[in-house]
Parts: sequence; structure tokens; C-alpha cells
Amino acid sequence: MKLDHEEVKKIIPHRPPMLLVDSVEDIQPGKEIVTRLFIDPDWAIFAGHFPDDPVLPGVYTVECMAQAADVLLLSDPRYAGMTPLFLGIDKVRFLSKIKPGDTIEVHAAIASEREEKKIATCSAQVYNLNDGNKQCCIGEVTLAMR
Repeated sequence: MKLDHEEVKKIIPHRPPMLLVDSVEDIQPGKEIVTRLFIDPDWAIFAGHFPDDPVLPGVYTVECMAQAADVLLLSDPRYAGMTPLFLGIDKVRFLSKIKPGDTIEVHAAIASEREEKKIATCSAQVYNLNDGNKQCCIGEVTLAMR
């Protein structure tokens, strides 16, 4: 199942400039998801990170992973309409740069879940489609749905 930008906005509460999911390329609710994001060269963040060699900040990459997990979890009827709260990150490794103009693909899957507390940990991998699908980040994000 695919979702466009407007359909994504019906699932998660994020809005520009902090909505970091352009589309969902594939989703199996309650299991796994693949999202895409175009890294717009006009984003103001690149003026300072770094002026002569712009690179997407690592915190943005982690937020992309979290938002992919948000869509995955909130597309499940158990969590639909809730607000996802970022509880933590673990095992994050940055493997290559993401540059302005790149398109990234985030793959996320539920790794563990505490249904009674509405808390889930998702493993995620980020790939750069402009660099031969090179893996650029891996890690885990933990979210609470409230």
C-alpha cells in the first residue's frame, strides 16, 4: 500500500517544516514500513550546517526514522489518532552523508512492543537513493503513543 504526502498528514500530527515523510512506498500496518523524503536544498538548516559543505544534521536523520515509525504505529487501529512521543534512541550509527538534493528511503519495523503501556521500539535503516541505495544510518527509536 502506498500513501502520498496528504495521506501521511492524515495519520501523523507533524506539519512542515517538521514533517519529514513525503510518501509511504510500502506499509504493512503493525509490522513494517518504507518511507521517502526529498532533502530540499532550500531548507534553512543548510545555511549553517555547513555553509561550504552542506550535510543533513544527524538529528534530522533520526527524526526521519522516528516519523517513519510514527506512521507505522499510528496506522494501526490500536494507536490511530494518538500523539507519538519520542522516548529514546539506541544503537544509532551514521554511516555516510546525506546531502541537499538527495532522496532517502527509511525502512522501519517493530522490534518490540509493550502494548499495555503503548510503547514500541522500532528498528530503522536509512538508504540514500542518490548514492546507489547506500545505507547511511541505522538505529532504534522508542515511541510512546498518548
